[in-house]
Amino acid sequence: MHALAGFLLGLLLLSTTAGTADAKDDAYLAELISRSSEARLSEQRYWHLLLHYREDFGGGYTSEADDPGFFLAPTGKTDPRAELEATLARFFSDELVGRSRQPAQCAFIARYHWLKSRLAIDDQRLPPLPCDRFKAWYAELNPQSVSYIFAAAFMNNPSSMFGHTFLRIDQKGQTEQTRLLAYTINYAADVTTDSGVAFAFLGITGGFKGYFSTMPYYLKVQEYRDFENRDIWEYRLNLTEAQVERMLQHAWELGNAYFDYYFFKENCSYHLLSLLEIADPELHLADQFVFWTVPADTVKLVTRQTGLVETVTYRPSRSTQIRRKRETLTDEEQQWLHRIIADPAAAHATEFTGLPLQRRTLILDVASDYLLYRSATDGAHAASYKEKTRNVLTARSGLKVPSEELAVRPFAQRPELGHLTSRAGVGAGWRQDEWFEELNIRTGYHDLLDPETGYTPGAQIELLALSLRHYEKRDRTRLERATLVNILSLSPSDALFQAPSWKLNAGYETVNRPGCRYCGNANLNVGIGPSFETHWLRREVFFAFAEADANYSHAFERNHRIGGGGTVGMLADLTERWRVLVSGTYLGFPLGENSDELRASVQQRYTLRKDLALRLEFNHRPHDNDAVLSIQVYF
Repeated sequence: MHALAGFLLGLLLLSTTAGTADAKDDAYLAELISRSSEARLSEQRYWHLLLHYREDFGGGYTSEADDPGFFLAPTGKTDPRAELEATLARFFSDELVGRSRQPAQCAFIARYHWLKSRLAIDDQRLPPLPCDRFKAWYAELNPQSVSYIFAAAFMNNPSSMFGHTFLRIDQKGQTEQTRLLAYTINYAADVTTDSGVAFAFLGITGGFKGYFSTMPYYLKVQEYRDFENRDIWEYRLNLTEAQVERMLQHAWELGNAYFDYYFFKENCSYHLLSLLEIADPELHLADQFVFWTVPADTVKLVTRQTGLVETVTYRPSRSTQIRRKRETLTDEEQQWLHRIIADPAAAHATEFTGLPLQRRTLILDVASDYLLYRSATDGAHAASYKEKTRNVLTARSGLKVPSEELAVRPFAQRPELGHLTSRAGVGAGWRQDEWFEELNIRTGYHDLLDPETGYTPGAQIELLALSLRHYEKRDRTRLERATLVNILSLSPSDALFQAPSWKLNAGYETVNRPGCRYCGNANLNVGIGPSFETHWLRREVFFAFAEADANYSHAFERNHRIGGGGTVGMLADLTERWRVLVSGTYLGFPLGENSDELRASVQQRYTLRKDLALRLEFNHRPHDNDAVLSIQVYF
């Protein structure tokens, strides 16, 4: 009986103590909420950055984060104050929240530390939790500074055509040799389809979820530099230790969030800018990108911030290294290179061993680099290439001399040195028997005649371009051309590297037909073929495409025609500022209107300065000749 009475008395005391504790927590929570309201913390920029709020047109706020678990208030996505108060309330609880399943103090550790500093939270009244998982993660990163990384465009993957950016966490005591072991913070879409059409549609409309992730830098280098042949530029940022810590605290809590991924806006680069703003709220980076976000443009923006970029380092792709090293070989040495790649036993031939030791070393180094590249990129023949690599390295090890250090120059300069990606132009010209004035605008990004500095050579991506003309004779203004997408990739082939060139063009244009002057025409053109490069004058790329072409217009019999043919042409740099593009096309249309067409085009650009150029174009089609001179401004 006494034991039961003691047990009941203990329960009563425990419940009384718990009730007292809850009352104290409620009182302190009310005090913190009152102080936060007086300080108007929910209206401050840093709180909006932490929750990724953007001001609506109507004056309210909506977070760009789309994961319900990222918010602790039911209305947190659109109500900064409710989210702040709910966050304070959850700090008193050890309930697990978010996808990371941690107490709120640890799951949203950046929010906790900011509110603690602004409200001077008393550790006795709101005890801090240990957050061991975060501490272990942070210790593994061992951060000292941060680098902004840009991987150049990769034309064979639609999601990488504009390049890719991510962050590298540079560790304390890191050297050039250990830099690859650092960790990265990457934002990317979780692709859920293998269909190319579905991939494009979902990527454009936000149908994929985007997540932040952390992985070793060497894996990213292997993916971009070794497998996809993309040059990498590293921009080490001048951030303080406290700024780096704030950035990583927020990166940790973004493990509880996903964002709807949009190829052209909320992409890999856009959300990285928010992390830089967390590090330094004085930076206003993401605000600069309203309609679209081009990775190269974010690099331009970051490098324009006074004192933000400390150093720039170039990490050449494997193919760039191979090509540059091969340029130093004589014709005879290149022949030996090809023989050894085909049969590594050639490295033991008497004629080869008679070459100077240093030259043999270089040839074997280039051969092993190329075979490693092929073993990584050609899965069907990887075993054969690995065996050849082993034999070449065996021959190389017998020379017992160090490799010569060669400075590898990029084929494409740093992205921030390139022109801006939007373009507008005004011009005048003549078509058939009348003069016109023209106004054109392009949202992005780069075409073959644009100044090439800072862009992948031979790569063209034009999106959403319009051309308006006013014809003097008829005193009429009309839409002359509307480009939805115009992509072209020239990949010159040689003895070591063979990749097809290809193109895709979809849009609207006017056509001149008997009985139908300047009629509108919807057009789709695709092509694939070879290209090769010479240096007879300065640099020339010759190309040929086999094409399929489809048109829809009331200018044609049965309102359409479908066929195919081919194009041949040349892209030539006559001087550093002067570039010419010449092409000829034949197309036959057996379906719909049975007809054929021979076309010719001569276009040239002269660069006045980085963001200003002159263009002169002449285009010929049956019953239709067109010439226009314009001045182009990049912005």
